[in-house]
This record gives sequence, C-alpha cells and structure tokens, in this order.
Amino acid sequence: MERMNNKALGSLGEELAAELIMTKGMEIIERNFRCKMGEIDLIARDKDEMVFIEVKTRTSYTYGYPQESIDRRKVAKLRSVAAYYLSVNRLADQKCRFDIYTVFMTREYTLENISVFKNCF
Repeated sequence: MERMNNKALGSLGEELAAELIMTKGMEIIERNFRCKMGEIDLIARDKDEMVFIEVKTRTSYTYGYPQESIDRRKVAKLRSVAAYYLSVNRLADQKCRFDIYTVFMTREYTLENISVFKNCF
C-alpha cells in the first residue's frame, strides 16, 4: 500500500472522529474552522455546550502518544481561535469545552482505535 501523506492521514482521522462524534448524538457545526490565529479541527454541539475538538492521527508511537503533541503553545492557540469563533458568532456566554480525539491507524490505514479526552483544558 502506498504511504499516505500527513495531510491525507489527518483528514482521514478527522472524518473518523466526526463519525464517532455524531454517533454520540453530538452535532458537527464546523470542520477545519480557520482564522488568522489558527485552526480548530472540529466544532460540535453537545446539548447546551460548544465543543472545540483537536484531532491527532498517528500510525506509530515513534514520536510519542498523539496527545503529547499538544503543548502549551498549541493550547493557547486553540483557546484564541475558540474565543474568536465565539465572538464572531455572538456566542460569548456559551458554555464550552475542549476535547482531544486521538486516532490510531494501522500501517495499512485501518482504524485501530480512537481515544477521547474530554474537557482537557
């Protein structure tokens, strides 16, 4: 099987995460929301809460666990993008949380597992 580039692998992981999110009864509001401060992979609604979701997809543990790649700088960036999203959509008083979905694929690009870390930061 041909090796998938990182962008394609990330898109596949985001699609698998979105499918899981919808099976949990959440509604996907935005995919790949971008602004000058950065990007949020998925924005969903879980009952009365907005959920900002970072998806990390890997095929090996060579560089550690996927969630370990989310450092203080990345957290600050995600918070800034989320604040901007809430502001431009006039949702300043909206309850929200940040979740991380880690998607681990086999080297043949079949899903091995998805881990969900709710309300991370």
